[in-house]
Amino acid sequence: MATADRRGIRGLADRANPAFAAGAVVIPVGALAYALALGDLRTLFYVHVMAGVLWTGIDVFMGAILGPVIGGLDPEEKASVFTRFTPKMTFFMPVVAAVTITAGIELAREMGYWAAGGHWLLAALGVAGLLSVIGFGIILPNEIRIYREIVSSSPDTDKISRLGMRNAKLGGVQGLLQLLIIFVMVNLRL
Repeated sequence: MATADRRGIRGLADRANPAFAAGAVVIPVGALAYALALGDLRTLFYVHVMAGVLWTGIDVFMGAILGPVIGGLDPEEKASVFTRFTPKMTFFMPVVAAVTITAGIELAREMGYWAAGGHWLLAALGVAGLLSVIGFGIILPNEIRIYREIVSSSPDTDKISRLGMRNAKLGGVQGLLQLLIIFVMVNLRL
């Protein structure tokens, strides 16, 4: 039973710090729920922009700064960084991404963009779809693989290092895509 707890969500939360894990989920989801319940576009826009700023900023930081710094370390040092970094990111990034996307879709609906359609809306949906595939389809499964490796009886530092670096590079790709979607959203609003 102790091994199952250590390998499951509770073990991941313990490694991330339970207070951090709870806050990383409750604060963004709570802000989104509040904005939706309030029905105020300004509040929903604020939640969308703030979550998007966090998501974009972290991904740009990952690709432009953290990835290259960690890339210069030996595999054991890389694995050590990702052992501490991954549990926090596994809670924080998917929630911030989901809140950003959900708030954006709701904003588009409320502001009549769905009905109007247009190439800028299609472009925004295309980029958001690509971000979702990379984030939820590649990065998140890699984070789970890293975590499983971390808690295994004999962690493979090369595997942790390789998967962590792949995620850092993909974070950079996501950062570029997010800069593109900002361009698209500016044109959507004009």
